[in-house]
Amino acid sequence: MSRFWSQVVNGLTPYVPGEQPKIANLIKLNTNENPYPPSPKVLAAIQAELDGDAARLRLYPDPNSDLLKAAVARLHGVSAQQVFVGNGSDEVLAHIFMALLKHDAPILFPDITYSFYPVYCGLYGVDYQTVPLADDFSINPADYVGKANGGIIFPNPNAPTGRLLAVDAIEQIAKANPDSVIVVDEAYVDFGGESAIKLVDRYDNLLVVHTLSKSRSLAGLRVGFAVGHPALIEGLERVKNSFNSYPLDRLAIVGAVAAMEDTTYFEQCCQAVIATRDTLSSNLAGLGFEVLPSAANFIFVRHPQRDAGELAKALRDRSIIVRHFKLPRIEQFLRITVGTDAECQALVSALREILA
Repeated sequence: MSRFWSQVVNGLTPYVPGEQPKIANLIKLNTNENPYPPSPKVLAAIQAELDGDAARLRLYPDPNSDLLKAAVARLHGVSAQQVFVGNGSDEVLAHIFMALLKHDAPILFPDITYSFYPVYCGLYGVDYQTVPLADDFSINPADYVGKANGGIIFPNPNAPTGRLLAVDAIEQIAKANPDSVIVVDEAYVDFGGESAIKLVDRYDNLLVVHTLSKSRSLAGLRVGFAVGHPALIEGLERVKNSFNSYPLDRLAIVGAVAAMEDTTYFEQCCQAVIATRDTLSSNLAGLGFEVLPSAANFIFVRHPQRDAGELAKALRDRSIIVRHFKLPRIEQFLRITVGTDAECQALVSALREILA
């Protein structure tokens, strides 16, 4: 602590990101990064931007990122006025909490969910209430009906559970809360879910958030976006332009556009991850693990006879790292990112040895 800290800083409990250790021959299955590189067209677009006139890097980028907004709009069948972009979906979410979720009534989100949500509430002074997941760790849409709230937010698929909520259930929540903004955080939806973006023209209170970090392998480039009614987008733009008018640099913009346009490569990578996830889930079930149904690029598992913390440590001793959340209800679960086939086979072999 420092006597120079503000009252806000003194009261914060910051988000703890996934570890990025420097371990030789590491198999890194803890932060849900895509195991495959981005589309070759991304690198070509970035190189072309530099080759065209590298001196342009002395100039600010387009503050509106119009090229990227247009690419997102084309892909999802919306207008560019319905698209907001930011420096990763975390920044997009941060602006959402300030612009659309800071009201007198508390916002609602699941008790087991993305752990950045309560951090944003602490940072911006947003009151919140958590809604318990069902015993099978699914979201029950009825739990979000008939409760006074200042907004509702949840990931779909949920994190860290990986469980998916059907689009008609999301519609049920949006329809039942016409005076609240419903934020659906679809960071992992491309690995087996259906996007709620198809609903935004019907519900002016629905906002859907995406990232290019997962399914488009661009965690290192930091690009995210939201799609919703133009009035919601205008609120986000007002906050963004009061914080940082240039959240995306020139290389991020052209790289993200190329990633959005290369749908063939995108679909191939997603299908590869899905296939590996199914094999990994089956193999771990064969070792006695309970594996929650997942529509994400990770699985959430526990072993009935072995402590999750001990398993994580034993894996780490073998240069394999997974995520262990020491939180109520899920302290015996491990979240395991779907890696390559070879990485997942190494994980299975290590667990077989540990369990023996």
